[in-house]
Amino acid sequence: MQPMTVEIVQISLAHAAGFQACLDAVAREKRYLAQTAAPPLERVQSFVRDSVLNDVAQYVALDGDAVVGWCDVFADWASAVAHCGTLGMGVLAAYRGRGIGTRLIAATLAHARRQGLARIELEVRIDNIGAIRLYERVGFAPEGRKRKRLRFDGVHFDALTMGLLLLDEALPA
Repeated sequence: MQPMTVEIVQISLAHAAGFQACLDAVAREKRYLAQTAAPPLERVQSFVRDSVLNDVAQYVALDGDAVVGWCDVFADWASAVAHCGTLGMGVLAAYRGRGIGTRLIAATLAHARRQGLARIELEVRIDNIGAIRLYERVGFAPEGRKRKRLRFDGVHFDALTMGLLLLDEALPA
C-alpha cells in the first residue's frame, strides 16, 4: 500500500462541506478550538465564498478529496490594526504529527505576507504543548497568558497568546 500524499491548496467553494466536517471533528474534541461544533453548512459555505472573493489567506490540506486540515489568517478590520491578522488552524487527529500543520502554516503565512500583513497573532490553550511547539518552530513567540480564557464542560483553561512579526521572521520552508 502506498502512502497518501496530502496536498496543501488555497480553499475553494468546492471544499466547503469538507472544511465544515473537518472543523466539526476538531471542535468536538473540545481541546483545540474555542467552538465545540462547526456552524451549519450554509453558514460555512457563505464564509468560504467570502474568503474566496476576498482572497483571504485560507488553505486546506487534502488527502484525495477529503479535507484533513485547514489554516487561515484573517486581517483585522480597523485601520490602526489592519496590518495585523489572526491565525486559526486545525488538523484531524489521524493526520497530526506528519508535518501537515507546518505546511499549512507556511502556505498561509506566505499568502498573508503577500497581502501586506506584518503581524500575525493567535491564541492556544496553555496545555496544548504540541501546538505551542509547532508555533514556536515557525517563529511565533509567547506574548501573554489569558487566565481562564476557555471553558469546556465547566472546566477552565488558560490560553497563551503568541505573535509573529512577518517583517522580522523568515517563513518556514
